[in-house]
This record gives sequence, C-alpha cells and structure tokens, in this order.
Amino acid sequence: MGLGGLSRRRRAVAGIGVAALSIALAASGCAGSEESKNSAVAGASTTALPDEPATGTPVRIGFVSTEGGAVVSLPEMREGAEAAVEYVNKNAGGIAGHPVELVICKQQEEPTSATKCANEFVEQKVTAVLSPGTSQGGTILPIVAGAGIPYITLNGVSQQELTSPDSAALSAGLPGTIAAMAAAAEEKGMSTFTLFASDGGGLGALINAMGAPLFQAAGVKLNVVPIPLGVPDPTPLVTSGLSEKPEGTSVIADAATCASVYRAIQTADPAVQRVFIPTCLAPDVIDIIGVDSIAGSIGITATDYLSDRPDSVLYRSVLQSYAPETAVAGAASSGYQVVMALASATDSIQDEVTPASIKEALRTAKAVEMPAGGGITFTCDGTAVPQMPSICSHQMLIGEINDQGVPVDLKVTG
Repeated sequence: MGLGGLSRRRRAVAGIGVAALSIALAASGCAGSEESKNSAVAGASTTALPDEPATGTPVRIGFVSTEGGAVVSLPEMREGAEAAVEYVNKNAGGIAGHPVELVICKQQEEPTSATKCANEFVEQKVTAVLSPGTSQGGTILPIVAGAGIPYITLNGVSQQELTSPDSAALSAGLPGTIAAMAAAAEEKGMSTFTLFASDGGGLGALINAMGAPLFQAAGVKLNVVPIPLGVPDPTPLVTSGLSEKPEGTSVIADAATCASVYRAIQTADPAVQRVFIPTCLAPDVIDIIGVDSIAGSIGITATDYLSDRPDSVLYRSVLQSYAPETAVAGAASSGYQVVMALASATDSIQDEVTPASIKEALRTAKAVEMPAGGGITFTCDGTAVPQMPSICSHQMLIGEINDQGVPVDLKVTG
C-alpha cells in the first residue's frame, strides 16, 4: 500500500478526534436500535456452549469503555466484552487456563476521564489494556505503556495507536475501509468513483492521500469531496461532486452526515452505484434514507453477523447466553471481538500470564482469525501496513446489502 508522506498524515491522524472515532468503529459494527434489537439476525443459527471453566488465579485485564459522554456513548461495547469474558471463563478455559477479571473504566471521550482511566489501570496492575476504539488512545496509551502494560485496540485512531511498539491495532481500520472500497469499485467494473469524506481534523486530506494510489491500482479514478463538519446542507457539495457522473460513490463520515449526504445523492443521481460503510447503515440512517435505496448496494464491514461460519454462530450464541438484551448486529461486536481476539492470540502462553508474555504472544502469533470476522486474519508483527506498524490487518469484508440493511454473502478483501 503506497502511503508516502507518512509524517504529514500522522499529524492528520492525531487531529481526527471523535469524528474519526465514529468512522473507525464503523469498521466493526453499526449501532443497533432499541426497536430493532436482534430482528436483523432473527432465525440465524446458534449452538450450545462447551463446559470448560477456567481455574487458577485471575488475570486482570483493563477495558476502556466509552460511556456517558455528551457526544458518544456506547455501553453495548462493554456488554459485548462482558459476554465474551463470561464465555472465556466458563466455557473456553480462560487465558492460559486463568479466568479473566475485567477491570472496566468508563470514559467520556475527553482527556480528563481518559487520563483517570489510564492511571486506574496502572494502579490496578492490569496485565493488558483493551479498547474497542477510542479517540483518547493518544492519552491512554503513553500512561499504560510507561508502566509496561501492552495496549490492544480493535480500531486505532491516534498516531500513537498506529505506530507505537506498545500498541496492537487489530483491525484494518480506515486504511482497510478505503482499500475495500477500491476493491468493490473494481469488482463492479467502475472507472470513476466519488468519495464524500467528513473533513474534521484534516480527515479529507488523509483519505485522499490513502485512497488515490489504491483506487489507481484498481484502475479507478478517485475524486474525494470534503464535507465540513456540521455543514447544515451538503446538497451543493454533493451536486458538484456528482456533476461529472461518476459510476460509483460512497461516504466516510458520522451517521448524521451519512444521512444528509445520501439524501442529497438520492436527489442528484439516484442511479449511481453506492458503497456503504457500517456507520451509514445504522438504523437511524436507514430510517432517513430508506432501506429500498440501500438494498442491493455493496456494504463494507469487519464483522460477520449472519453466516453459518462457526465463529459467527459462536458470537450469536455467546450474546444470546450472556447478553440477550444486546443487539447482535451492533456495537457489542467491537467489545466481543477485542476480548476474544486477545484470548485467541495468547493461546501460545504456557506459563504465567504477564504483560511481557502477552506482548510476545501478540508479536509472534501469525494469521489469527478475527472472531466473528468472516475469515479476516491479523498478524501483529508490523508487516500488515508497514507505514503504520501497529496495524495488524489490511483485510475487510464486502458483500451485497440485504433488505434488512446488513451486508451478506461476505468475502474477504485486502
């Protein structure tokens, strides 16, 4: 992946903040709604869980929970993590035979509460810190790393999370999302593609720098149209971006911007092919733009909610058993995946579970399957995206969106 000029883009990544957090979390799941709950996965198979309780002394693992903030609050991620810990402890033999004690700290996506959580993890002497994704990784990581504690995130956002030797960012995140868009455009035979991108913290420039070589390699001409944060009506920008009649289009933004941009796209060019990230498939967005305008389009995700793959069946079964009121096709998948990924990647530990043994296990584990990841694998040896060595995967899933707004018949790309 040609990502020259890394230092410039590192500065851009560091300034993305909460807007990019919404996009990063989109890689692994969209927010469920109270009304829909598990209707999107109704009828999907589940299985009985094994009986293999963990014994021995507990391993304390910190968990960064984004809850209670004025801008974003996702308790479902914690619920997914707690369900995964129940499974690991009661049904999967723990980590190296030890039960996990999850040390949860709730932070509000601002530096004060994030610093408090980081210091709490150090005081509690946790063995590792897990995060489904936070805009405050740049605050938390240096504190816990300074105490020798490895930091593992599903979705890295900050410069430190993407480049620090003390960090492992398990999913492909923004680079993988853009690469999957290019693959989808190539698969559909497109020659031109317009991407509307939220422009907070220089994100539009970052996306253009990442995307241009990827789309060029796929034989597709990319046009990135920045959408300023909080713009009351993006219609003029959308109309201008579609004026040259691209064959495909997509949006990388928060849910509210997704809704307003896609409404404008529907008016300006209802026939243009569309590629959706999960943020733009959130129930509230679908309610606004209409599922009929989405079904049949290409969706990008990093979570396989619906298939009969054993890891997807297990995910549904664990949530059914330990978090039955939590939406399966929602943000709970992020918490579940980061816990289960840690358990899988540390399977090689034979003796005491320590920060050093976890860090070494992550560094040496090869092609670990992402739980409920549809065949996505991660390897945390710095080779997945060499320019951002903490990223452990370059793979995502693409598939056709069904009449429930969920991508199906998924295949790995990247």
